[in-house]
Amino acid sequence: MTEDQAKAQGIKVKKGLFPWTASGRAIANGRDEGVTKLLFDDSPEAHGHGKILDGGMVGTHAGDMIGEIALAIEMGADAVDIGKTIHPHPTLGESIGMAAEVAHGSCTDLPPGKK
Repeated sequence: MTEDQAKAQGIKVKKGLFPWTASGRAIANGRDEGVTKLLFDDSPEAHGHGKILDGGMVGTHAGDMIGEIALAIEMGADAVDIGKTIHPHPTLGESIGMAAEVAHGSCTDLPPGKK
């Protein structure tokens, strides 16, 4: 489900977007042009703990990691579940946990936003 599809269906979503420019492994690989995005249910009924609706990754070896997002969807995981899952560092896979933390509001690995 994309953000546009959710909007068309009247589903409110919360997005967690983690740019690979903030990933130590992507930087070390010289391939930091990727991104990991997760979408969570942000309806009032979810009370801030909405389940993952969908996610996507673009970048080197993204196809090797997308299975974790599929598993999270199948299990009905929320952002806290994914964020608290141990993701080894430095790996590209940790971008999934970081994206969940961005959605949750607890990610400390992003540089400050530009004003």
